[in-house]
Amino acid sequence: MNMLLITGASGAIGSAAARALAASGSSLYLHYYSSKEEAEELQRELRKSFPNQVFFLVCADLSDEKGPECLMAQLDQPIDGVVYASGNSEINLFQDVADEVIQQTIQLQLTSPFRLLQQLIKPMIHKKKGQILMVSSIWGLEGAATEVLYSMVKGGQNAFVKALAKEAAPSGISVNAVAPGAVDTPMMNVFSEEDIKRVEDEIPMGRMAKPQEVASLINFLMSPSAEYINGQIISINGAWYC
Repeated sequence: MNMLLITGASGAIGSAAARALAASGSSLYLHYYSSKEEAEELQRELRKSFPNQVFFLVCADLSDEKGPECLMAQLDQPIDGVVYASGNSEINLFQDVADEVIQQTIQLQLTSPFRLLQQLIKPMIHKKKGQILMVSSIWGLEGAATEVLYSMVKGGQNAFVKALAKEAAPSGISVNAVAPGAVDTPMMNVFSEEDIKRVEDEIPMGRMAKPQEVASLINFLMSPSAEYINGQIISINGAWYC
């Protein structure tokens, strides 16, 4: 049975990805940090819907330098694939971003996935098979004013994907990223209704993406049908940027 790890599984995109991947037959480690109730509810839902699969909860603060080690200690079997969906957004003027926020954001979105995947990729190399997928952002491709830190780490994730794919492909491992545009998730709650309407007016399709639409792309990229897709940053943004 295919065993996958989803980090940030209690979030909107992470939980949607968990549902899609479970429906495709995978068992899952569901990572969370602060959203315990949401993670437990997701686990109950998946266990009820897919009784022949297993769903484990793992808790770790991946914005802390000890987070990867803490998460690894909770995994008791090899992982066949990883969806790294942990992330946060910092909206502020470049010169006003606090040192603590810089450190935590870089840890969460660059250092932790690097260190975590250093360990998780080893059994994949041994088996000559595996999938790694990062949930990046359109801002990692285009950049965004007042989200310079977020744009920087997402751009770093994109470069990481391209480099690791070249190194891991001979071992039968695919490494890709999805780079969503505006998605209808709680992360958008920091914006006013007027701001959200302005964004939707800029998007040719006239609306934000749904988490389930991003999850469908993730599910495809983690499937055997996408085996030859490797080292790609695929943006799902309603023709907002293309």
